[in-house]
Amino acid sequence: MPEFIPPFSLDRQNAALAAEVEAAALRVLRSGRYAQGPECEAFEREIAPWVGGARAVTCSSGTDALHLALRAVGVAAGDVVLTTPFTFFATAGAILLAGAVPEFVDIDAGTFNLSLEALSEALARPRTRRIGAIIAVHLYGRLADMPAILKSAGDIPVVEDAAQAIGASLVGRPAGAWGAAAAFSFYPTKNLGAMGEGGLVTTMRPEVEAKLRLLRAHGSPRRYAHDILGWNGRMHELQAAILRVKLPHLAGWNQRRAQIAAEYGLTPVVAGHIYHQYVIRSSRRDALRDHMRELQVGSEVYYPTPLDCQPALAAYGNGAPCPESLRASQEVVALPMFPELSVDEVRRVREAVRSFS
Repeated sequence: MPEFIPPFSLDRQNAALAAEVEAAALRVLRSGRYAQGPECEAFEREIAPWVGGARAVTCSSGTDALHLALRAVGVAAGDVVLTTPFTFFATAGAILLAGAVPEFVDIDAGTFNLSLEALSEALARPRTRRIGAIIAVHLYGRLADMPAILKSAGDIPVVEDAAQAIGASLVGRPAGAWGAAAAFSFYPTKNLGAMGEGGLVTTMRPEVEAKLRLLRAHGSPRRYAHDILGWNGRMHELQAAILRVKLPHLAGWNQRRAQIAAEYGLTPVVAGHIYHQYVIRSSRRDALRDHMRELQVGSEVYYPTPLDCQPALAAYGNGAPCPESLRASQEVVALPMFPELSVDEVRRVREAVRSFS
């Protein structure tokens, strides 16, 4: 029986980088600086070209990055934040952490990102609460239609949920350089992953950067002085050091992901897409997954339940149906996608899908 192909694996990447990662970890251990120190500062400088030269602020996680971004762009308690229900729970969780109320906007069936038509309808809907922001999720590593979203938003701040999109671009402009702020995650499974938790917020606005840095450190511009109410959102030096080791490899890893997507050939290749996930659709999703598993090919579902159908968010349903999100949740299948997949493994995945009937 052939060896099982997992949906994702870090074993091969970790083995290739073991010596560099161990040296970076030892450097941190010997430094005596373990939180928000020189490694974090260096990483913020080094990642700037990947986000169009935006100001980069490291933090403790991708969820924290979204929360920081919302607070820094002025979202206040009681505000409404428009976003898609077809995303990870952290998108809505961060809205609630900011004291705001999520309002869900359906997706485009082709891109899985915010539907421009549904967004326009939501913006035109009468309401008693202020719209504090729009979160545009770049799902699976493909940018939402930021030019059109920004045009529709007008003066409403747009926050990019770029957790899955480091290195992705649209018309030559990268994720992180479009909105009032953008949030990235360095969870280990991301295209650029730490060995633990880590996040980043980017912005082109100096006043937003200043507020991000205050919020991240208990509102403190200097020791024992607190100008605003913040929290502990600092990144660990160890994670920053590991990310610095991995960052020079990111371009090659993303190129390999795009190459694998082209070799799969099951959906059109999209320019600027960095294929954090390679997702297809099937009206017989569960049967397809069973068929693939019999052939020793793994798969995953991102996401099986839209946020507007989650019990924890039942109180925040706005009564506006999101049928495309529900349909996608019943049909999407993520195929194995990581840069270290071999040519033979890619062929086996492709043939497993094509042999399904």
